[in-house]
Amino acid sequence: MAQVSTVTSQAGALIGHDVAMRFLFVGDSMTVGRAGDFTWRYRMWQHLEATLGDGGYAITGPRTELYDPEANAPLSHAYADPAFPAPARRHLSGWGEGWLHMAPVIADTVTATRADVLLVSLGLIDLGFYTDSAQTAANVRAFIAGARTANPRIRMVLLPVIPNIRAESDAPFAAECDRFNTLLAKAVADLDTAASPVLLASAPEGYDIHTDTYDGTHPGPTGEHRLAGAFADAMHQAWGVGGPYAGALAGTVPVGA
Repeated sequence: MAQVSTVTSQAGALIGHDVAMRFLFVGDSMTVGRAGDFTWRYRMWQHLEATLGDGGYAITGPRTELYDPEANAPLSHAYADPAFPAPARRHLSGWGEGWLHMAPVIADTVTATRADVLLVSLGLIDLGFYTDSAQTAANVRAFIAGARTANPRIRMVLLPVIPNIRAESDAPFAAECDRFNTLLAKAVADLDTAASPVLLASAPEGYDIHTDTYDGTHPGPTGEHRLAGAFADAMHQAWGVGGPYAGALAGTVPVGA
């Protein structure tokens, strides 16, 4: 597993004060992507471009790289679409990183990037390698508290742990995923406020690990669309941000698109 890097960024200095909303992607291997991927971050960028337009948003974060499997490190810039703009590639995500790793760094990252909205997909790696469901839920609460110390009005959308190949054959692990998702929902209910709203996104509708991923866990093109759609629809339905996700979904996405 790649070594977890320390977040040290001045990315916020690159974003103008006239931007209405700054989005920060926070995630694990499903979010950072590997060399050659489009990533669901790319699909969300397309959605934000279509619904919020130029000057209505920015994507921020201390990292831009993809994971390079050969180097076992986040060294690649080989996105599937080379026209993906460099500023839109920013994120805070990493292969092998989870709530455990992000909770201690989120306050400094939000301060540096001046993020307004966190789109967070974490938990699978925690439960698989680091912490049980209760410990992982405690790290969620620490993450939310840390983000709010940097921006008391920050908004957050959290994705539950979604179907994965290990849960198909490992019943105790599947049970931990279910327990964590219940605890995650409770944390959202407890910590949601008018000043700093927290949303629990729905699991991506129709998500099938056999067709929407390339290995039972990491999203392929259709999975990327479904993940982006889960976040986009949650924000639109709850906050009126953007619009319904209109990107291509399973059955309409050509291979490699």
